[in-house]
Amino acid sequence: MKDLFYAIQDLFVNVLLTPLDALRALELENWFAANTISWIFIIIGFVAMVYWMKQLKIFNDNNEEDKSVSSHSFL
Repeated sequence: MKDLFYAIQDLFVNVLLTPLDALRALELENWFAANTISWIFIIIGFVAMVYWMKQLKIFNDNNEEDKSVSSHSFL
């Protein structure tokens, strides 16, 4: 049973978290390069939000949304 937990530790420390160790070492050399991944995710999130807002505007312009006060019959 003890070997199972050591195997899980070895998997996470030596395999799955290796890219994060590389980013940590890169941050000491170049801050901008280390945060490039964060900026990419921020840009992807912003593009997705703009797309979502455009889709909501399309549905709002077509009056497809039910804007009644009570959304459930029991209210």
